[in-house]
Amino acid sequence: MSEDYRIVEVRGEPLSAGGAGVLVRARLSGCPSRRWSSAVSTRLASELVGRAAARHLRTDELVQGDEIAIQGVAASEAPALADALQRAVDATNQASAQARSPAAHAAQQATHAVAEQIAPQPRTALNAVRPAAGADAKTNVSQWFG
Repeated sequence: MSEDYRIVEVRGEPLSAGGAGVLVRARLSGCPSRRWSSAVSTRLASELVGRAAARHLRTDELVQGDEIAIQGVAASEAPALADALQRAVDATNQASAQARSPAAHAAQQATHAVAEQIAPQPRTALNAVRPAAGADAKTNVSQWFG
C-alpha cells in the first residue's frame, strides 16, 4: 500500500539552555511506516547537504509518531528548511506511490498466490470424510445424506 502524508501543522519549541536554535515539530496527516520515515529522513539529509546552518541540525529519529522533529533550527535557515522539508515529503510520497505501480502490484499478487498454495486449507464437513479404499463416491455421499 502506498503512503501519502502531508504536513498539517508546524510549531517551534525552545531548546534547553545552551542549545542552538529551536526544536521544530511538523505534524503529519498520519503515522508513517518505518520505511517511509527512513526515506524522508534520507531525502531531507540530501536536501540539506552543503547548507552551512544544517551542520548543527539534529535529524536522528526525525519521524516521531505522526511528527517530524528537527532540533537546532536557526531563524535564518527556517525558510530554506521549510522548502527542503516539503520537497523531501513530496518526493517520499511520490516514491511510495511509484512503488505500488502495476508491476509491483502484479509481483505482490504472485507472492500471495504462492502463499495460498502453502496455507492449510480450511476443513468442511464435506471434505473431512475420506472415502475408504475401494469405496465409490456414491457410498461416501450416502453416509452424509442417507
